[in-house]
Amino acid sequence: MSLERTLTVRVERISRETPEILAFELAHPWGRALPGYEAGAHIDVHMPGGFSRQYSLARAPSNAVSSYVIGVKREAESRGGSASMHERVREGDLLAISAPRNTFPLREEAGHHLLMAGGIGMTPLLAMAQALAARGASFTLCVFARGEDHLAFADALRNPALAPHLRLHLDQGDASQRIDLHALLAERAPNTHLYVCGPGGFMKAVREAAAHWPEDTLHAEYFAAPTDANTGTGLPFTLRLAQRGISVPVAADQTAVDALHEVGIDIPVSCQQGLCGTCVVEGDGEGAEHRDFCLTGSERRHKVALCCSRAKGRELVLQL
Repeated sequence: MSLERTLTVRVERISRETPEILAFELAHPWGRALPGYEAGAHIDVHMPGGFSRQYSLARAPSNAVSSYVIGVKREAESRGGSASMHERVREGDLLAISAPRNTFPLREEAGHHLLMAGGIGMTPLLAMAQALAARGASFTLCVFARGEDHLAFADALRNPALAPHLRLHLDQGDASQRIDLHALLAERAPNTHLYVCGPGGFMKAVREAAAHWPEDTLHAEYFAAPTDANTGTGLPFTLRLAQRGISVPVAADQTAVDALHEVGIDIPVSCQQGLCGTCVVEGDGEGAEHRDFCLTGSERRHKVALCCSRAKGRELVLQL
């Protein structure tokens, strides 16, 4: 497999959305169109200091994509990525990014889309809401924020096309500005799909409130692997590569990606937490111990995220 395509973009505009969030508009250095994408997509951004982070595209795609918009929250416990974007990136700078990819798409089979955004998790869901509004689809956008001052992309939310579909929850507001998660998710209307993105605590609360929903109707995008995620080591096993007719051993303290890299087989990786889907390949998903957060239940039957998942038994068959 070859490395993913890398693009060079210019930082056209930086705007402050909240005390902690900056919006970055990225365009082609020579004004050319950028690769298209679908709502829910994200890009890898390679930034000063050698950091690489994934950021969702916060605007619905158009026929000719002139720029990408991302939102970056300055995290108090940043490992360096958000600090680099806030402190070292300036308008006019050139950045390397990946082409957009989408592990969090809108589901065409859904009759109604319930979008639930916590804080900066609004970025992919805002793009989804804009796309759904443009095609007259049925949806509800629930945005959760601490208060008005912490509401990112507020101008976009004021668009008349979104107003009938928007429910706003403000922690610092009065009772009329709060949404009861359990009441909201207690009953699932027929053919409704739920999409959620936000901080870990918010994600956990939504997942618990929607625990009775069918697995394939709940779609989530995480910023980081949950703190209780099983991402440790395991027993050694063997990867059987069906197309090559070879087997590759994976040690107990080694990932499948690292084992394949050691024998010269290139598997692109990015987040290395099972969040972004870069390393997903076709394979015997039934034989995998899935530890990712990007595949649906049905996808896990025939796909595997190699950066974190292991074999249930002694062997895992991949279509490589």
